Formats: sequence, structure tokens, C-alpha cells
Amino acid sequence: MDESNYVYEVSDFSLENDELMLYETLFHNANGYLGVRSNFEEGYPIDFQSIRGEYINGFYDFVEMKQAESLCGLTEEKQTMLNVADTQGIKLYLGDEEFSMFAGKVLKSSRVLDMEKGVTRRSVVWRSPGGKEVEITILRMASFVMLPLFTIEYRVKALNFSGTLRFQSTHIGSVLNYCDPSDPRVANETFQHLLSAKAEFVDNASVISSRTSKSSLEAASAVKNLLSKPAKEERLKRDSTAAQKFTAEAEAGETVTLTKYTVLCDSIRYPDCRAAALEHLEQACSVPLAHWYRMQEQYLKKYWESCAVHVKGNDELSNAITYNLYQLIQSVGKDPHSNIAAKGLSGEGYEGHYFWDTEMYIQPYFLLTQPQIAKNLIEYRYTTLDAARENARILGHKNGALFPWRTIMGKECSGYFPSGSAQYHINGDIAYSVINYYLLTKDIEFIARCGAEIIFETARLWLDVGNDCGGKFLINSVTGPDEYTCLVNNNYYTNVLAQHNLNWAVKFYELLKTKELLTPVREKIGLKEAEISGFKHAAESMYLPYDKGMDINPQDDSFLSKAVWDLKKTPRQDFPLLLHYHPLYLYRHQVCKQADTVLAHFVLEDAQTLATMRHSFNYYERVTTHDSSLSTCIFSIMASRLGMPEKAYDYFGKSSELDLFNTHKNTKDGIHTANMGGTYMAIVYGFGGLRIKEDGLHLAPALPKQWEEYDFKIHDEDSLIQVLVNRRGCEISLLSGTEKMIFIYGRNYLLRDRLQLSLKEWGKV
Repeated sequence: MDESNYVYEVSDFSLENDELMLYETLFHNANGYLGVRSNFEEGYPIDFQSIRGEYINGFYDFVEMKQAESLCGLTEEKQTMLNVADTQGIKLYLGDEEFSMFAGKVLKSSRVLDMEKGVTRRSVVWRSPGGKEVEITILRMASFVMLPLFTIEYRVKALNFSGTLRFQSTHIGSVLNYCDPSDPRVANETFQHLLSAKAEFVDNASVISSRTSKSSLEAASAVKNLLSKPAKEERLKRDSTAAQKFTAEAEAGETVTLTKYTVLCDSIRYPDCRAAALEHLEQACSVPLAHWYRMQEQYLKKYWESCAVHVKGNDELSNAITYNLYQLIQSVGKDPHSNIAAKGLSGEGYEGHYFWDTEMYIQPYFLLTQPQIAKNLIEYRYTTLDAARENARILGHKNGALFPWRTIMGKECSGYFPSGSAQYHINGDIAYSVINYYLLTKDIEFIARCGAEIIFETARLWLDVGNDCGGKFLINSVTGPDEYTCLVNNNYYTNVLAQHNLNWAVKFYELLKTKELLTPVREKIGLKEAEISGFKHAAESMYLPYDKGMDINPQDDSFLSKAVWDLKKTPRQDFPLLLHYHPLYLYRHQVCKQADTVLAHFVLEDAQTLATMRHSFNYYERVTTHDSSLSTCIFSIMASRLGMPEKAYDYFGKSSELDLFNTHKNTKDGIHTANMGGTYMAIVYGFGGLRIKEDGLHLAPALPKQWEEYDFKIHDEDSLIQVLVNRRGCEISLLSGTEKMIFIYGRNYLLRDRLQLSLKEWGKV
């Protein structure tokens, strides 16, 4: 990757099957609405595996999920993201010789992701078995400007011959999802979810309409092919497959280009998705492809101006950070109909489901850099609030709303409830995101319209889940973030997030009343003054586990009484533990899959003393496997906060390189979007010491010794602020907007133009 122009490149790339599946993910194209895996247009050998897919964010079908015992309230139906069409197919023939990288001889090859231009490129110089040589360059783009648009520009240059070139471009409506019964993170069954109508041609474009088997959603794919020179053209259609063939003559040294436009539309966003697809296609083809390239570059120029993080001193790491931030803008939904899946739109891992990853790992990035996207993510949760109320009733709660642990359209998709539906902290996570949105934007109108209703309904749920006992408010039989410790009483993380949720329910009630904005939401949900008193009482009496002897917060009431798992004596091949040990065996030990109490200390650090957080960090570090991609970034942030620079940097490195180096060995199923957001947080919240608090933004910058300098930009209400940290100190600049009060190392400053301060010792505020 070249730092100056945001390019990630692999030259003379491997044709091993495992590597190709990894590259399908790493070089995928997406824009938050649609995603296309980076499959070879011509395909692979018949015995190769591939996850060949095109996806629409939020488009799903229902899938039966049988329980061994149909107990009350267990989830028996889930949603799954669908592979909606295959419009990638392009075969090339030099006379009668078919191009394949697995035949003839590849003289040169490269794969490139250009994150300034927003395109991927595959370049191949190939010699056919008969000796003909061609240079093939394939550019692909998922447009950020016209979200339903995906393009392939397929250029062929005849190098040492003159003769016939034949192109065959296919459009296939009958497609399946990938399945792997051996991996619980991937769908374990295959089914014809999408029922496609017969292919048709409309004004030289092929169109295929499809309907889901159970969810009654519709999708339409429209494809148009344009050749750069006159050619003999043939159209074919059979059932739900269409093809166009072009035969042209090329002189030696001449380049012939096939441009393939794909538009994908769905009935979630369009009343008539077929008509919308044709309309978008006509608009896309009405201007040269160069126009869309230019618009793509302009979009990304603006994106990087406010979102880029620059690091001097480690180019490889800096480039990995840039790659991660690019994947986040590719993955995140741009409308309230969708969110951001655990794998983005890069693959089918976790079946396209949305988790707490959004609120706790990804939304912080967008809140600081693209507040409108953060607002959209909250609006998505608001659109599913009725489903969350119904979910609460299913689980036996008479009041409030309980958001599902994993979902696409609002209903619970978690089949294994101990480490799924029991993670009630999802409510606290979503409430936390709403609170932080308000603190950074002061958008009280949005709180009145959407946010307060979420806050009040999640607060109601805590009163129904918990109970008073001996003067303390307890929350029993829940699961915290750590999925190796399930169904426990008083998980510290859950309780402290619930307390935060309840406190802010009271604050928003008073704030909206003062602003005369309370009446609509109060009347809509029938909120009573007595409930506010209940919220206040529960928050004030919330039980937060604490062990005085060790000065730590136990993860829950029983955690410290369990046998400690000896991680050093566990064979490396037994990780991740969830694939090698029965859940009950895991639950009976002190062993953590990921940050839990340590995460609580990051997000709500003022709930405990610095000493308690330090002792807790040291304790949980010894029993945490980091089998989850959500873990090392949090340990990096807290190591920074606690003045442990070497640990902070070590954990950060493991987090930032996870996908590019495939360290968890499952990137073929898709990127790890939450970890990518976590990498950003490890810089900004970790090394930068950023915290969003009620009295304003707090910063405590530190510089890893391995770096010369780093900088990032953040939004605070109407202002854009740059933070630059190097050996000379830290420089905080107001780039635009009004002056702001800001805390640096605990001291209050008025930022009018630029502040320059010396760096303080790590962890000192």
C-alpha cells in the first residue's frame, strides 16, 4: 500500500483457493447499500470454493430455526441477508481460446484497491496456450453517489496479435447463499430464498425481478453492457438468466472495452423496484462512466478531509488504519432502513446481522467524523422500536422495549439464547449511543423526535428486569459482553450501563420539559411522573459488584468463585475455545472471550477510581483469550488510560492488522467491521485520550514511541477540530465553526484558534 495515494496492492497474487477467497473479501466493492465480493468475472476451476455474492443492506428472507425443544419464547425463525443476483460474469475469448488465469501463462498480475478513487482494479498480462498475449485491466466500482449502481469496466489490449475478441456477459437471477455447517458463524444450510422471474430485455438492458420465499420482499437487477467499438451482438435468455455476446475485431496494440452497468433495487426502499432499477440504469448510462468516477473521487475527497487518521513512523500500520476506515464507509448504511452488519457487505459471515457492534464500536467513529451517519444509525433503531417492544413481551416483560441481540429487521435472530438474547446490555449500548449523540451534537430536536422514546422505553425495561433486594437494585440472569460467561447475576458491565441509561432517562425528561418538547413523547408512550421517580431510585441504588480485598470489579456475582482457566497450558490449536470446548465447560471457569468489565471501565470511567480500574485490568488480562475481534482494541484503550504504553501499542497492533493479515483466519467470510471501528477508537480514545462527557470533550494525548506523529479530526457540534500529536507536544486547532470549551489533561481551555501544549506522562490527567 502506498501511503501517499491510499492504495492497497498485491502483485503477482496467489491463485491458491484459500488466498482467492480471502481476496474476495479484501477487494470487495460496497457503498453501504450494495456490496459485491471480488470474484473473478470468469470464475474459478470447478473444484474451487468461492463465496460469490452480491448483497443489499437490510434485504433479507426468513429462515426456519428449529429448536431441539420448543420452549416458550425461544426464537424459531431468523432473518438472513441474501445473495440477490450474479451480475459479475464476463468471459473473454481470444478467437476460440477462453481466458483463464488457470490456463496458459500469467506473465504479470496485480490486484489494487484505490481508496481515493473508490475503485478496485485487477490487472493481468496473459499468454494463451496458443501464444496470444493480452493485457486485461478490470475496474470495478460501487458508487457512493448513486447507491444502487455497480460498474465493471473490462479493458482488453491485444499485445502481439490481431484478431477476434469475444465477450460474454451474464446476468443470473437464480443464486444461493454460501453455507458451512462446520462454522457457527456462517449459515449452516442452503435454500432457494430468492424466486426469480424469467429474464427479459428492455431497451437493450436485461432485467430480472425476484421475490423472497417468505419475507415477501422484492428485488430487481438491471444490467446494460456497452462495447467501445462496433461489434456483432447476440442476446440470449433462458429462465432467470440473460446473456449478451459481443464479437469484435482488434488490431495489435488496440484496446477494446466492455462497460457493464448493474443496478440493484429493493422493495424496502422503492415501491416499484423494477421501475426504479430501470430508471436508475437509464440515468447511469446517460453520462460517460468517467462522470461517475469523478463523482466517486469527489465524495471520497470530502470523506478523507474529515475522517482520515495520519500516522508517521510506521507506514504499514498507517496504511492498515486507512484500509479500516475505508471499509467502514463502504459498509455503513446510508439510510434509516439499514445499519452496519458484523461483516459489512463483504461476505455472509453472521448472515448480515446487526449486533451491538454498531453502537459500541462503529458509531463512535461516525459520531466524531460523520454525525449524519450516526444519526441514521440511531434512526434505524428507532424504526425497529415497536419490534423491540414486542420482543420484550415475548421474553415476559410487561413494560419497555428490549432490542434483539442480532437482527436485520427488528426481530430476534439469536437461536442460542444464553450468549444471545440474554445479552440485555444491548439496551444499555443503544441508550449509550443516543446519549453520546446528544452530548456531541446538542440536537435536542432529534432527541425529542426519536432519541427520548428509545431512552424511556429501555429504562422501563430495566425496572421490569431488575428488582430491589436489601436496599440494592439487582439485575439477575443476564449475559454480559463476555460470551464465555453466561446467565449470571449482576454483570458489572450490564448494571453500570443500565444505571447510565436510567440516569439519562431522568435527565432527558427534565430537559425536554424545560424546552417544552416533552408532551408529544410523553403522551405517545403514556409516560408517568412516578416512572421517572422509579428510574431515579433504581439508578441510585444500582448494585455494582466490587471486591474490596482485591480492589476490582468482579465481572459478576459468581465469577471470582470459579476455577481459573490456565491459558498458558491450553494448546494453540484449541483457540478459539468456542470451537473446541462445550459451552457449559467454559461457563464454569474464569475465562473471558473478550473485554467485559474492562470495556465498562472504558465507556464509563467515572463510575470507578483509577486504582480499581488498574487492578481490574491486570486481573482480567490474565484470563482473557481475545477470541473475539472486539477485544484487543478495548485493552489497548484502557492500557493507554492506565499509563501502560507498551501494552497499549501491542494490543493496538493486533487490532489494526486483523483483516489485512487474516489473523483470525476467517476474513474469507467477511471483514470485521467492529474491530475496524475499534482500531480508530484505540488511536483517538486510546492514544488521544478522548472522552465525551457531560461537561464537554476531554483529551489527554500521548505519543507511542514507535511513532513520530499522528493526527485526527473530530466534530463537536458545529465545529471541526484537528488534534496533532508529535515529539514537540500536542496542537489542537479549530479548523471551522465556533469556539469551544475543551478539557486537555483535565484542564479547561477555550479553543478559539489553536492551542499548543506539552505532552504529559501516559495515563496522567
